[in-house]
Amino acid sequence: MGPGTKLPTLGHAPYTTLRDAYQANAEGMIAGGADALLVETTQDLLQTKAAIIGARRALDATGANLPVICSVTVETTGTMLLGSEIGAALTALEPLGIDMIGLNCATGPAEMSEHLRHLARHSRIPLSCMPNAGLPVLGKDGAHYPLTPGELADAQETFVREYGLSLVGGCCGTTPEHLRQVVERVRELTPTERTPRPEPGAASLYQTVPFRQDTSYLAIGERTNANGSKKFREAMLEGRWDDCVEMAREQIREGAHLLDLCVDYVGRDGVADMEELAGRFATASTLPIVLDSTEVDVIRAGLEKLGGRAVINSVNYEDGDGPESRFAKVTRLAQEHGAALIALTIDEEGQARTPEKKVEIAERLIADLTGNYGIHESDILIDTLTFTICTGQEESRKDGIATIEAIRELKRRHPDVQTTLGLSNISFGLNPAARIVLNSVFLDECVKAGLDSAIVHASKILPIARFEEEQVKTALDLIYDRRAEGYDPLQKLMGLFEGATAKSLKAGKAEELAALPLEERLKRRIIDGERNGLEADLDEALQERPALDIVNETLLDGMKVVGELFGSGQMQLPFVLQSAEVMKTAVAHLEPHMEKSDDEGKGTIVLATVRGDVHDIGKNLVDIILSNNGYNVVNLGIKQPVSAILEAAEEHGADVIGMSGLLVKSTVIMKENLEELNQRKLAARFPVILGGAALTRAYVEQDLHEIYEGEVRYARDAFEGLRLMDALIAVKRGVPGATLPELRQRRVPQRAAQVREPEPEEGPARSDVATDNPVPTPPFWGTRVVKGIQQADYASWLDEGALFKGQWGSSRPAPARGPATRNWWRARGGPGCAAGWTGCTPRTCWRRPSSTATSRASPRATTWSC
Repeated sequence: MGPGTKLPTLGHAPYTTLRDAYQANAEGMIAGGADALLVETTQDLLQTKAAIIGARRALDATGANLPVICSVTVETTGTMLLGSEIGAALTALEPLGIDMIGLNCATGPAEMSEHLRHLARHSRIPLSCMPNAGLPVLGKDGAHYPLTPGELADAQETFVREYGLSLVGGCCGTTPEHLRQVVERVRELTPTERTPRPEPGAASLYQTVPFRQDTSYLAIGERTNANGSKKFREAMLEGRWDDCVEMAREQIREGAHLLDLCVDYVGRDGVADMEELAGRFATASTLPIVLDSTEVDVIRAGLEKLGGRAVINSVNYEDGDGPESRFAKVTRLAQEHGAALIALTIDEEGQARTPEKKVEIAERLIADLTGNYGIHESDILIDTLTFTICTGQEESRKDGIATIEAIRELKRRHPDVQTTLGLSNISFGLNPAARIVLNSVFLDECVKAGLDSAIVHASKILPIARFEEEQVKTALDLIYDRRAEGYDPLQKLMGLFEGATAKSLKAGKAEELAALPLEERLKRRIIDGERNGLEADLDEALQERPALDIVNETLLDGMKVVGELFGSGQMQLPFVLQSAEVMKTAVAHLEPHMEKSDDEGKGTIVLATVRGDVHDIGKNLVDIILSNNGYNVVNLGIKQPVSAILEAAEEHGADVIGMSGLLVKSTVIMKENLEELNQRKLAARFPVILGGAALTRAYVEQDLHEIYEGEVRYARDAFEGLRLMDALIAVKRGVPGATLPELRQRRVPQRAAQVREPEPEEGPARSDVATDNPVPTPPFWGTRVVKGIQQADYASWLDEGALFKGQWGSSRPAPARGPATRNWWRARGGPGCAAGWTGCTPRTCWRRPSSTATSRASPRATTWSC
């Protein structure tokens, strides 16, 4: 079943019309004796979903049990026709219950390789590939496909061996001889066994967004909600649809990961409003949508407009769990459309208020959704409910504690289940300035307990380090109900912000900033993302120091702190981006004052931030430094697939390729990109320089150097990048005496070098121990990351010397242990805790401890390592 000519995402045909037509088509094929149903050459994810769901309905209607295979088409642009990345396709389609996913048409096997690699690493289901015989070449007799039968067979054999493909074939330009040689080559092959790492998440039409973020929480934007935003509600009621879309885009700019869309309003046609807005958001938003409604028909209307994977908000047991309950109806919708589900801890008795009751209902929800509806635990987002603690009423005082404890216990029992909260309920009743503080502090506490996501106004959640210590302490006292005689943290917090507004707080921050010394003020502007007054400060600094010194010694120090705060989870991504924008502005202002080399045409480098990463401040600084030193820099920007990088390298005759990224997952993408260069036999031609906060020199110059068939080097900053470029170009052009810097070896502990092989000796007698004791059953099998570890549980086990020197990279000797070590570290600019490990103040505590635990069985014992 092919795609036809109608793209429902673009409004060419209604979803239901296509779905029903595909169902009729599939029923005919089943009646005709089909062995499998193949949905192929798909270009629009909403059309693809209509075809798959139509096929599933046909199987249900006829009682047949045939496999459903889906094959999408990725263009030479690296996306499907409407802009969908392969990750978005996998996230949207795999939950529909298909039996195989793959690629066909549009390109040859070389262009499919990176997309197949992604599927091989993340897909739970078998894979297929049916490429064209290469890309068409225009000759004197017209266009023809250049790939020979032997070359196609070579590629498919490689794919079966490397990616574990289960079904291979050919598409446009392939002939019976092509397929004969493919069959001959793979007939006796067993697909390589894969160990996929699924990435549970949601997807827009364009991209996938994992539920688990690298160093922060998943922010679900709350401003496109007719019940929560007066501005959005008025725009919707007046039919100002473009204004509604702009509010969605504002949230994207503020750093939201998903958008909560709610159109429920008394007297309105919710189905019509949802169709209008979901249809617009489907193409206008790069972020996935959370469909938020109490009405089943409204949720259905949204699902039938979204080609990506939505999240439904929400289900609960308020009216029970019978076949006609709202819970059952909404869950069946999620099941059919492959949506993820937010589930609230509400049962027939009402909202859960105690930790025990919240966990009890959560357990019931998880068992029901997984056991009766086949939904993965990782696709369930449990909302343990948040209530205001700002009424002054006795019964609400411990509601914050109950939520935090419930999250911690739920994550202990079900590490794979996601957790979420409607966060702003906690501060209802306070003035806006106080709400920002309480919301931010409460979110920080919940994240420490294991919270994965929250429905928030992303720009109103600030890093804890930006608040005064007294404000944070009072907020914590309120959350944990630390009242004492003569002290009520609620009254104290209200007093701290009496008459305060967000505007007045900002003015106070500006005065505080102005009082700092110039160098510290510039650094602080980077850390706080404060642009006002930046250019005047830079002009003043230029009177004392060269522009490059300002960048290297002050601005980069500020960005280093930002990186540390982000890496520890203390600064959320939106504020990292704010800091990056300020850094970008500062460098642009200083650039005309930087000395430029007279050397021109020294060499060409293609720079790119890798696929899935939007961070480019470091890359842009490299661009400036290299350009000012005579190099031709082709800066491709952010989120670049390897195909685009290689295309640019070929087009511009690049001497070197440079790739950057901030996120941990970007290090995996870089490895995949190097493997793709190997696959295309381009490694010897293109040396690669890698940089970014998540990389380490050892990972690049040892691990990646081992797999890359060319030169790959690590650049700690732009200036090391310049030195590497000079060396690489000199070696490439055969300059006499030119060499590359030696690769740095991993440090081997001194005591390891002293270990000698022991002399053979007779083993000791077997210990007289019991061998028939029962083996305890661990809480889970395999490997999991355990979050929410309490500080008191791990502080005494820390080896501070190893932590400071080995993990945090200090190169100087430190005192052995204890307070002297901590004081030594803080004196050298390390992030520290003013009151030590066990007395850490909220403002300075930046740790987010987690542990990787593994349990496995052996013939005689169960082992547990951490």
